[in-house]
Amino acid sequence: MQRRNAFTMIELVFVIVVIGILAAVAIPKFAATRDDAEIAKARAAVGAMRSAIATERQKRILKGNFSAITNAEVPNLLEYPLDSHWSGLTYTAPDGTQCAFTVSNNKLITNSTANVCKQLTK
Repeated sequence: MQRRNAFTMIELVFVIVVIGILAAVAIPKFAATRDDAEIAKARAAVGAMRSAIATERQKRILKGNFSAITNAEVPNLLEYPLDSHWSGLTYTAPDGTQCAFTVSNNKLITNSTANVCKQLTK
């Protein structure tokens, strides 16, 4: 009697089913991770803008200039330009939601009630 060293068809099917189940669980997680990364990137941009506004405000105060910072000045305050998701001070989220930001009392604020916009201002 010869002994063969190979996998049976049942074992191969079982492995394929397990890989399919793992893929079905992992793919939605990776899709959600991309959206979370976009939100984190937008939060970083909002934080950079807030920091730039605060720094510019302090520079102006030290120079004796107490004029308010305008929306048009904010993109010029950043060391690096905003990416394609930003037009002026409006952020377009991956799902198409737009969050408009304005400068009021030298602070960056949004009046949008969209969930994505709320996440950016946390």
